[in-house]
Amino acid sequence: MNTETPLLSVRGAGHLYGDRYGCRDVDFDLWPGEVLAVVGESGSGKSTLLSTLSQRLTLSEGSIAYRLADGATVDLASLSESEVRRLWRTEWGFVHQNAADGLRMHVSAGGNIGEPLMATGSRHYGDIRATAAQWLERVEIPTDRIDDVPADFSGGMRQRLQIARNLVVAPRLMFMDEPTSGLDVSVQARLLDLLRRLVADLGLAVIIVTHDLAVARLLAHRTLVMKDGRVVESGLTDRVLDDPHAAYTQLLVSSILQG
Repeated sequence: MNTETPLLSVRGAGHLYGDRYGCRDVDFDLWPGEVLAVVGESGSGKSTLLSTLSQRLTLSEGSIAYRLADGATVDLASLSESEVRRLWRTEWGFVHQNAADGLRMHVSAGGNIGEPLMATGSRHYGDIRATAAQWLERVEIPTDRIDDVPADFSGGMRQRLQIARNLVVAPRLMFMDEPTSGLDVSVQARLLDLLRRLVADLGLAVIIVTHDLAVARLLAHRTLVMKDGRVVESGLTDRVLDDPHAAYTQLLVSSILQG
């Protein structure tokens, strides 16, 4: 893990819905190659935080600094819409809880993977199709399904295809919103194993929101615990889950608030 300069530096970040905060006073640094889990029960503010960090919601207070691939650091709140869109095309990815939100459901699997390549300048059909086939194989989807549409896929296959669509352009930062939610336990386990391998192989930085502490334990180096829009505990994942200090984290770990 590169520890020279943070990829993302968040200070006092908050998002306001009218006169109510969805999240506030959030501070952390994210390093290249690091996986950060944000955990908490429904309504804790974790999804609002993810949307604010990824510029899907406006930053109401605080700052979010991001280090670009060329080494320059930018204040995300100061970027234009076109500059944010460029980050989405070239440096960022977002894995949705519902794969249908991140896929074109009636475009072929190969087309779903090929579209981001075309958006970044690829034009050779044969090369695009070959790359799509390689990524299908990498996310454990049979390559003979390349012309099938996601609407005909299982939930687990859709989620793996969404991951391939995001990773094909080699992003530096991935946002993941409950990527295993709603999947059968065996399908979840397979997807988590795949994610763990891909994150390690590609050296991705990841911010993953989950209500499932097992997901945090398996994937994340560090964990933030949120309650009522604020971070109540943070630290190395093993420390947070094995020796929780905050009363709320102790409740989460003991599963009183789980389910």
